[in-house]
Amino acid sequence: MGASGIGLFAAGGLANCSGDVSANSSAPFYKLKDIGPLQAPDEHGLMLPAGFSYRIVARSGEAPVGLPGYTWHGSPDGGACFPTEDGGWVYVSNSEMRSNAGGVGALRFNAQGEKVAAYSILKNTSINCAGGATPWGTWLSCEEFTRGQVYECDPMGNTTAVVRPALGTFRHEAVAVDSSNQCLYLTEDEPDGGFYRFATTNGLPDLTVGRLEIAALSERDGQSLVNWLPVPDPLASQIPTRRQVLESAQFRGGEGIALHAGKAFFVTKHDNRVWCYDTENQHIEVVYDVSSSDNPILSGVDNVVITPGGDVLVAEDGGDMQLVAITADGELMPLLQIIGQQRSEIVGPAFDPSYQRLYFSSQRGSTGNRRTGGITYEISYTG
Repeated sequence: MGASGIGLFAAGGLANCSGDVSANSSAPFYKLKDIGPLQAPDEHGLMLPAGFSYRIVARSGEAPVGLPGYTWHGSPDGGACFPTEDGGWVYVSNSEMRSNAGGVGALRFNAQGEKVAAYSILKNTSINCAGGATPWGTWLSCEEFTRGQVYECDPMGNTTAVVRPALGTFRHEAVAVDSSNQCLYLTEDEPDGGFYRFATTNGLPDLTVGRLEIAALSERDGQSLVNWLPVPDPLASQIPTRRQVLESAQFRGGEGIALHAGKAFFVTKHDNRVWCYDTENQHIEVVYDVSSSDNPILSGVDNVVITPGGDVLVAEDGGDMQLVAITADGELMPLLQIIGQQRSEIVGPAFDPSYQRLYFSSQRGSTGNRRTGGITYEISYTG
């Protein structure tokens, strides 16, 4: 059964799928409903809500901290932030460069938000697109090509990255960790891609052995349910993983995925949909479809990140170069937009541990150059 068989509804039903929201917080990115509209673009084309400002923290081909050493990588892509013991944090960023020129770079900040170091945590891989942070403090970097693998990386750079072949060999896009159910969810960037679950054998954080499963869909009482079926050959020695199980559902170009309150939100780029999978009752539904939405401002869906308040932020690959929030009550609103960088895409959105800052990159900037055009930004609230 194809994913197109699932019942759709326009954006506005996210509240039914977002879970409970905890108490209010004063952090500016905790919940986005009251942030307000975008202001006019500045001289560099960046549009932000009133009270927010930005700075450029890295450019591809340059040393981010202005010192000899690591040169910020070309084609920055998926990213995440990790706290450090001294009260600072590290922002990690994939490199989507091809032909073993990819990997992962890291940018370290002290407790005052000053850049203090930049370094590589993964080298000599290819097309590292998105990935996912783990609760035990590592970064899973996904290779987006037919024989792609997932690498587990140390954001602090103290240990060497390790490939995790048990997670399957396919065109990986992103991954989300479900600690409650001791499993991972993975997306595949193929027009007929699968939606996967990796069930650990020894429990998390052990990713060395487990069962890779692919989603099949069924209908019950008007709801779509996911049935997880084992993938016979996760290493795809002869047949691609997505074609090994005839009953598996097709998801049209899986991209970013993130977990919040027991719900996995992920996107598919070829039909511009945002999906919500309930990990407890195994229901799945579409919470945004550009073709049926009353407010179709989101297109080119790509990376995903979620605020503690349950707002789902989706970055655009092309589209209008926006980062768009689907709020917990179903409203759509742009959080930022870049004018004049139409040959680029917004990638790697991630919040610092305090939710005071948001990081992201324009992968190819205004030049459209994969190797040298990337720009990495920090957004903060200045009042």
